[in-house]
This record gives sequence, structure tokens and C-alpha cells, in this order.
Amino acid sequence: MSYNSTSMSSGGGNGAGRRNFEFGRTHVVRPKGRHQATIVWLHGLGDNGSSWSQIFETLPLPNIKWICPTAPTLPLALFGGFPYSAWFDVGEISENAADDLEGLDASAAHVANLLSTEPPNIKLGIGGFSMGAATALHSAVCHVSGRYANGNIYPINLSAIVSLSGWLPCSSALRNRIEGSRDGIRRAASLPLFLCHGRGDDVVAYELGEKSAGALSAAGFRNLIFRSYNGLGHYTVPEETDEVCSWLTANLGLEGFRFN
Repeated sequence: MSYNSTSMSSGGGNGAGRRNFEFGRTHVVRPKGRHQATIVWLHGLGDNGSSWSQIFETLPLPNIKWICPTAPTLPLALFGGFPYSAWFDVGEISENAADDLEGLDASAAHVANLLSTEPPNIKLGIGGFSMGAATALHSAVCHVSGRYANGNIYPINLSAIVSLSGWLPCSSALRNRIEGSRDGIRRAASLPLFLCHGRGDDVVAYELGEKSAGALSAAGFRNLIFRSYNGLGHYTVPEETDEVCSWLTANLGLEGFRFN
């Protein structure tokens, strides 16, 4: 199942002078068993939601509804302004790169909007690959701090975050954002995160992924697992996918198929 594009301004607001982000088609994979959790999954640079929805159709996770949106097409500084499907603008993928806070907030708001109509008894999560993983981690910080980077209130209660071959944007502001929130430290300690990175990644350096995990841990994200894979480049492998399935099943309390 899929549905058409929507537009979103950053952080759910409608202020003048903000960029308008036109998100592409969203693909949904319905649960094959009892619906217990919904996860929005965010693709990597230049990709779309359809490719990941086809993967999720085959996973042994019958209790999860997967929502796979498609990023807006943005002029990307990384490629000299050439338009790409991207969750935010990026000039370089490094620890000290400038962060497109407006783009990050707009994508986080789009994800929050997708999750906002789920039933109240359903656990909610966000995952992604590469740039999608960076957006998922940004959303995790928004949830923990209770606000988007622009100060608007973040409305979704998250139960799981998965990051494959990603990195943490805005890492220098992380500690201040969490400590500046009344419930931030408690939320950070309780939110489960599963980060995976290949040691052979030549797009998002393994060291950047490792530093991102370290920054999150140091800021109080205690329920965090960082898994490394020898020889793995900027892609996924069955071993990694199997571990994600096992982690989600355990952390979301999924029952699998029930036969009466």
C-alpha cells in the first residue's frame, strides 16, 4: 500500500521564510499478525521508501506495521547543489560538518505526523539507513528533550530507535539539549537504541558511527547497543538484519505468530 506526497515546514511550524519540503510517496507494510508496534523506516540518500518496504515484506516480524516514506528532493551541497532525494541538506559527512537543522526538523516532523494517528496502545519506533539513520537519531534527541531543535514541542513518545550505517547530527549540542529538559535525562536512560556500522564503510566512516554512539552514551543514553561488522561496507547484510529483528522482538515485547 502507498499514498501520495505531503508537504511539511520545519518542526511542525508555519513560520514565514521557512523552506517548504515536499515529501514523496509513502509505502506501508501491514502487520501479518496482531499489530503491536509501528516503525517508520527512513531510506538513505537518493533512495525511496519502496525499496525498503519490499525488504520488510519478507522479515519475520508479523507484529510490526512498517511505514516507509520517501524524502523530498533537495539541492544537495554535497553534490554541488544537484537535486537528490534527501532528508536534509549536507555538505560533508563528518563530525564537524554544518547541520541543516531546518531540514532535520522538517523530516522529524514528517515522521512524527506519520506516527501521530497510530492507536494509543501501539509502541512506536523510528529506524533508518545512512542519512535516514541520522534523521532517526535526530528524532530520538527530539523525543528525549521534548522539543525539536527549533524549540517547538515534539509530540511523539518513542519506544525504539534503529540506526544502520548512520551518524548523529548536532552532536555538539546534545548534552545541553538533554540537560535543559526536565525529563530529558530520564527519557534518555530508558529509550532503547540499536546502532550498527560496518568497519569497511567508505561513505559514512566507521569512526563517525562509533563516535556518535559514544556521544549518545556519554549524554545519558544508557540503553544503547553498538554493533560493528568486520568487512561490511555501506550496505546491509543478513547477519545485521537478523540482529535487528531479534533486538526489536525483545525490546518491543513482540509475540510473533500465535497459533490457537
